Amino acid sequence: MKKAWFCLFIVFLFVLSVGAVAAEEKPIKIGLQAPITGQWAYEGEMAKNSVEVALQMIQEQGGILGGRKIEIVVADDASNPRDSALAAQRLVSQRVAAVIGTYGSSVNEPAADIYEASKMIDIGYGSTAVKLTMAKERKYFFRTCGRDDTQGQFFSEYAVGTMKARRIAIMHDNTTFALGVAEEARKALQEYLDAGVAELVFYDAITPGEKDFTPILTKLRETNPDVWYFTGYFPEAGLLVRQGRELGIKCPFVGGNAAINEDFVKIAGIEYAKGCLMTQEPMPTDLDTPKAKRFLELYRQKHNTLPTSPWPVYAADALIALSWAIDKAGSTDTEAMLEVLRTGMEGCEGITGSIAFTERGDRKGIIYKMYVVTEGGDMVVYQP
Repeated sequence: MKKAWFCLFIVFLFVLSVGAVAAEEKPIKIGLQAPITGQWAYEGEMAKNSVEVALQMIQEQGGILGGRKIEIVVADDASNPRDSALAAQRLVSQRVAAVIGTYGSSVNEPAADIYEASKMIDIGYGSTAVKLTMAKERKYFFRTCGRDDTQGQFFSEYAVGTMKARRIAIMHDNTTFALGVAEEARKALQEYLDAGVAELVFYDAITPGEKDFTPILTKLRETNPDVWYFTGYFPEAGLLVRQGRELGIKCPFVGGNAAINEDFVKIAGIEYAKGCLMTQEPMPTDLDTPKAKRFLELYRQKHNTLPTSPWPVYAADALIALSWAIDKAGSTDTEAMLEVLRTGMEGCEGITGSIAFTERGDRKGIIYKMYVVTEGGDMVVYQP
């Protein structure tokens, strides 16, 4: 009898040990909040694709925590703030270790508040509004992209210094992101306005989602600008360029870093899109590190194309940063990961370069370039 009980006990211990090993080997869940549907679905699709490619690269290198795999849990925010809050609540309820997301500052804002209240780290990949890190204290929010003030400064210096523009027009759409870039560009222009070397002849907003911009474009045409800067998103940007050119607005069009991608070219038509400029962080095709080349190679193999904006690559970088933090922390404990993100990122290389954050959670070392749409519809660095 004792022998039978002993055997049962051994079997019981074996089952427990197998269960413990199985539990240890469960994938680590990381959320991806993105606009899978809605007006920015094109960006959401590229973000999802990019995160999957980055995940493949991480797994090729042995995963994290000694071989643990990562599972990406996708939550669609449908390109709007209301659904963004719902997406954030879903990811919190699924107890993911951390979150990547999302595209659009106004969409990210309500989600960031929910993640903050839940003490969950989220790394934005396409949310550049300054106020996300400066207007309120967010302990758990980071971003792998740049900020609007850097972009606004770059445009102003480039427009006046390189393009020699004197009469400058700025147009936005009143969203958190677009208004932020426009305001930062206006602030950066002030020194040129005060010196009398430039004049802000137009500063106004469109309504997102509209299809006919003739009234405001007519108003813009009357100011006779030397350069026209639109800081909103690509669906409206494509229509604005087409309608503006048809109304006789001939000055260079410069889009902010959400205005121009492959869909912009389709909406505007190549005859109007070619020659349009864009203030932008380096595009994926201009990244030349071994890690970037491997990323682009895998992306092309899987999708027979490449990302046409930098945002999806910043989503890949967010996954790399989170994986690094988990591995260095030795667990998915939020506070331990937080400490790594703030002080232990030395040596972390993303697709777009070294990844490190300020105390506020902003990415260090972001640069901007001016891009132009070619006759073939590609985006290349502008050589005036």
